[in-house]
Amino acid sequence: MSSYQGSDIFQFAIRMEENGEKFYNYAASIAKDPKVYGIFTRLASEEIKHRKLFADMFSKIDTIMPKESYPGEYMTYLQNSIDGKVFSTTATKELAEIKDVVAALDFAIGRELDSVLYYSEMKKYVTASAQDLLEQVIEEERGHVVILTNIKKAL
Repeated sequence: MSSYQGSDIFQFAIRMEENGEKFYNYAASIAKDPKVYGIFTRLASEEIKHRKLFADMFSKIDTIMPKESYPGEYMTYLQNSIDGKVFSTTATKELAEIKDVVAALDFAIGRELDSVLYYSEMKKYVTASAQDLLEQVIEEERGHVVILTNIKKAL
């Protein structure tokens, strides 16, 4: 039997957003360009907004557990998909190796893409109304990828 429950998908998402906020604040601290600093601080603020959205969803929305091939299949898959990826506590250990803005941008782009994938997978486990909210977050995360990619091109 899985040690995870359907509601855990929101706890994972909340942790991802908390770690994303920490990362963007760190990236802002190493940015020398005021425009890049501003973008990183704005992204940190958006992570806070996402965290609040997921906390609200967690308190109000029932999750759906699809039929599994074996007990715990989907929750184990979701947990494994974020271990060491997205903005997890394991991934934040990589911050010590990020010494410049380009490295921060590369890290952030990869993690935002992983976030899009994770939130897309989450849609399978929530009601239709929650799927609409998740789609909004996915679009914002995609927007982050565009912003970060454009900054990198401009450097």
